[in-house]
Amino acid sequence: MFIAHVFLHIKPECIDAFIQATENNASNSRLEAGIARFDFIQQQDDPSRFVLVEVYQSEDDVGRHKETEHYATWRDAVHDMMAEPRYSIKFNNISPDGSGW
Repeated sequence: MFIAHVFLHIKPECIDAFIQATENNASNSRLEAGIARFDFIQQQDDPSRFVLVEVYQSEDDVGRHKETEHYATWRDAVHDMMAEPRYSIKFNNISPDGSGW
């Protein structure tokens, strides 16, 4: 499995539009064959900060995801909404059965 946490800081006046665009991307991403999980979460003490928790079956699935129309639409729509560039941290799942439990 290939896991990425994508950190996003959004301009306060863009939060509602960002949520709408990202919910659309997340719901379409969950339909992709290579995506095991795609969570969209908002920080409680700073609602302008978000994290995408993306879990792929393989690193190749990341590339396929970035070739989808819904990803390109999201990327272009939210670009100017960001207060700073997004960044990601990559993780490996170390659970023996891959369940995380």
